Amino acid sequence: MQSAISLSLSPSSSITRSDCSVAANAYLCTPRSLRFCGLRRKVFESKSFHSLKVSTRLVPCSRESNFNKVCAALQSNGTPSKGGFDYDLVIIGAGVGGHGAALHAVEKGLKTAIIEGDVIGGTCVNRGCVPSKALLAVSGRMRELQNEHHMKSFGLQVAAAGYDRQGVADHANNLASKIRSNLTNSMKALGVDILTGTGTILGPQKLKFGKGGSGDTFVTAKDIIIATGSVPLVPKGIEVDGKSVITSDHALKLEFVPEWIAIVGSGYIGLEFSDVYTALGSEVTFIEALDQLMPGFDPEIGKLAQRVLINPRKIDYHTGVFASKITPAKDGKPVIIELIDAKTKEPKGTVEVDAALIATGRAPFTQGLGLENINVQTQRGFVPVDERMRVIDANGMLVPHLYCIGDANGKLMLAHAASAQGISVVEQVSGNDHVLNHLSIPAACFTHPEISMVGLTEPQAREKAEKEGFEMSITKTSFKANTKALAENEGEGLAKLIYRPDTGEILGVHIFGMHAADLIHEASNAIAMGTRIQDLKFAVHAHPTLSEVLDELFKSAKVKVNSSSPIAQPVAV
Repeated sequence: MQSAISLSLSPSSSITRSDCSVAANAYLCTPRSLRFCGLRRKVFESKSFHSLKVSTRLVPCSRESNFNKVCAALQSNGTPSKGGFDYDLVIIGAGVGGHGAALHAVEKGLKTAIIEGDVIGGTCVNRGCVPSKALLAVSGRMRELQNEHHMKSFGLQVAAAGYDRQGVADHANNLASKIRSNLTNSMKALGVDILTGTGTILGPQKLKFGKGGSGDTFVTAKDIIIATGSVPLVPKGIEVDGKSVITSDHALKLEFVPEWIAIVGSGYIGLEFSDVYTALGSEVTFIEALDQLMPGFDPEIGKLAQRVLINPRKIDYHTGVFASKITPAKDGKPVIIELIDAKTKEPKGTVEVDAALIATGRAPFTQGLGLENINVQTQRGFVPVDERMRVIDANGMLVPHLYCIGDANGKLMLAHAASAQGISVVEQVSGNDHVLNHLSIPAACFTHPEISMVGLTEPQAREKAEKEGFEMSITKTSFKANTKALAENEGEGLAKLIYRPDTGEILGVHIFGMHAADLIHEASNAIAMGTRIQDLKFAVHAHPTLSEVLDELFKSAKVKVNSSSPIAQPVAV
């Protein structure tokens, strides 16, 4: 099942708004851009989300005091606890989640180590969001330069645009190398111990790392975080040879641009690669198991996106079918994809293409962690956790001092979600109870134009409203009414607000249009901080900017209450 982001809410779930952003910056002595990068990954089975019982507690933030604490910790990486442990915190996995947790732990004065058996940066930096953004930057420019009508509307004349495949591939690889180096340097500068090898849990607060055998090193830690991430999910019957049948890991190397490529799965990964390949001249065929393309998006946004991102481009599609078997190209023969009906399992013919990209989501990378040593059983590969990311054993009991964040726990498979979860865990081990509100975490698809979202989709919100007995309302604004979008000749777009008219609570925001991935954070932060629409109506946005799309969105909402408790007192200047 190819599904994108969804949240399973139990009837007993309670969402309490936080008075402080869950993803507050740690004000490090390193560039802030090193702390987070987005990863839009589909969850291959929507049931992988655990029920969320979310509440938050105010965590006071002080920019100056935090900055001073981090800088003071630069020399010693904290002082180990009095319990005789080697470290206060050991993190298994140096991806974005582990990196964010490590930096926050040093800020809190914890002696910290991070174990990595592959390369610093994990999937996001090396095989995910970072190199994919490099390719998408190229595809965006190519698409614009190839659009003669668009260029003429500006009064510009451009000769036929071309590209150097190796140069494009080098751009993606060089960016990943640069960010990986930055992440490594930022941890070294703060004194985080980077332990190389495979990390294995031996028992409560005990680990080993290394390449196995006599070369292993044993360490103890007061608290342990599992942050091992995920790998591409390849369904049964599909033979990946890394050449003609590939995963996103292979595709990001851009070793060749096929004339015709089938993309199995039409979620975030598939959509972004369709944008890249069609801009570089390929024809694309989507193969989607569900009855509609882009199944995880808000249905209305999905229909608009299909009209803009798929229908006008060299893309066709098959929905409601599985790729039951894929045979790589060999001996001059093409890639052969055998299709079956997703419901009846009856044969639906074959497709022959030059290449096939498997974009069916991600699977947790949790093998070899030694979970059997602490009586923990994975669920479809995911490590079971509670709302505080505490690991749950086979008997339903919490494993003391053990946490799991990011893709490995399956709550929300996004790099920035992993980092936010890591920061939340560090708050807890530092004595500050904190529960992350996952409904405030945004997601984005970096197509041209972009798609972004936060909170609930319209069907999810309607279900929640019916169960809990409240009224739900929707309002929308168009990019065609925005001056900046029109100046850019990018008026194609829509912003959608789902809310409670009785309280002004934001339930969800969905945006399709120019720079949607940047615009969504105003709504995301409002949800995280508990800001109501009636207060957002008074926010001031610079004119002319794309941010006025959201300004008009909030102003168009019909809220039945006139006021709410302000977040902060106004200051006269």
